[in-house]
Amino acid sequence: MPGKLFVFSAASGAGKTTLINKVMPLFPNIVYSISATTRGPRPNEIDGVHYFFKTKEEFKKMIENNELVEWNEVHGNYYGTPKFFVEQKLAEGRDVAFDMDVFGKINFDKVYPQAIGILILPPNLEELEQRLQDRKTETRETLKIRIGNARKETDFALAEGKYEHVIYNEDLETAAAELKGIIERY
Repeated sequence: MPGKLFVFSAASGAGKTTLINKVMPLFPNIVYSISATTRGPRPNEIDGVHYFFKTKEEFKKMIENNELVEWNEVHGNYYGTPKFFVEQKLAEGRDVAFDMDVFGKINFDKVYPQAIGILILPPNLEELEQRLQDRKTETRETLKIRIGNARKETDFALAEGKYEHVIYNEDLETAAAELKGIIERY
């Protein structure tokens, strides 16, 4: 029996990664998809574990060779989902969780319309900005870009995205319980 696909989308800083990391260990059959990116690794990120880190030239070659289910340019870097990983895990009967921006999900849904979309939102943009500042990984300019992108991504996702579930991540424990309940239904 083929696995299920869970696609998580959120603006940077909405708490998506923290939420996913808290809930996924409860579901041993779900494997986390590894995306390819041209973004440089953050401290403690490992190639082939957190992302497949690629140069822009390598990434463009993957696009040319049709090796990605979807891809997009976000915050000046490329992100995409390698086909080989998805197909291998589905064939093994594993469920696969994806971390994908809202625009990439539109293309992903064309290939995998059965994917279950889960949109994670911050309580408001002020809280999002504070979370991004607390990371201490953003310059004033990148912070401004991320907040502007968050507004556009959220508006697009709510109006045109295919998200069966929306979680407002105001309180981590409450959001985690909600996410756990959603996954258990499938």
